[in-house]
Amino acid sequence: MTWFFLSLLTAAAVASQDAWVKRWFSGYNPYEMFVFPLLYALPLTSSALFFISIPPLDAVFFWSFIVSLPLNAVPFILYMTAIRISPLSLTVPYLAFTPVFMIGTGFLFLGEIPDRWGISGILAVCVGSYILNIDISRHSLLAPFSAMFREKGSLIMLLVAFIFSFSSVIGKVAIIHSSVMFFQMSLFVVLAILLAVLFSLSGNIRLTRIFEFPGRGVVAGMLLFAHIFFHGFAISMTKAVYMISIKRLSIVFGVIYGGLFFQEENIPVRLAGALIMFSGAALILFMAG
Repeated sequence: MTWFFLSLLTAAAVASQDAWVKRWFSGYNPYEMFVFPLLYALPLTSSALFFISIPPLDAVFFWSFIVSLPLNAVPFILYMTAIRISPLSLTVPYLAFTPVFMIGTGFLFLGEIPDRWGISGILAVCVGSYILNIDISRHSLLAPFSAMFREKGSLIMLLVAFIFSFSSVIGKVAIIHSSVMFFQMSLFVVLAILLAVLFSLSGNIRLTRIFEFPGRGVVAGMLLFAHIFFHGFAISMTKAVYMISIKRLSIVFGVIYGGLFFQEENIPVRLAGALIMFSGAALILFMAG
């Protein structure tokens, strides 16, 4: 039960960070919107390392740590490419399939096999997530599937969902071979510095802009730190695919934020998708082994 509440807290942190960044940092380009919260979280993640004992580290930890860096950075670049060249409503729905892919990657790297109730819950979460991301007023339910044959961005986003199915699983491997706090904090310290340097040198971000709104940035960094913290402990306590399925409820929280603060439309349809997601979460919590 603890893992479920930690997963919900992760989902809430993700949605809150997304809403906060959308509200106060929408004037920045997408790369800055991604990297700046990482940099504002850096004082917290780096300071935490001083209070964490270094666990015994083996070869498995080092390869999984190194692999985790591109598995967390590359999907972001592909994501931005997809939404730049194709409509959001024909690309974002593909992210719903990450937990489906994780049924295979979780077995491959962790030996985790969901039971029939778990698979049913995962599929319900994916279907609900898919419905949440469809713009019914503009497209049919099957539009993203047909778009895959004409929209390059749709195919790229499917690849993003596939890569995400590896990043969480490989991250759990690293946690198993170290500790939750050590891996989570060290990964995001290295990731923040690495991306800041790479994107700054490539001209995608201007580091001087990070100081324009320090108060807002601190809040974004704290929310990201909460996401990192809760995610690590939650995924260490249960099957990775179950945790990520519950984490996908961040979309539900996002719908609530969208209706309350951004006057977004199609709320009834999105709430229907949310109910399907909640039913899947209930199956995973009460029935899955």
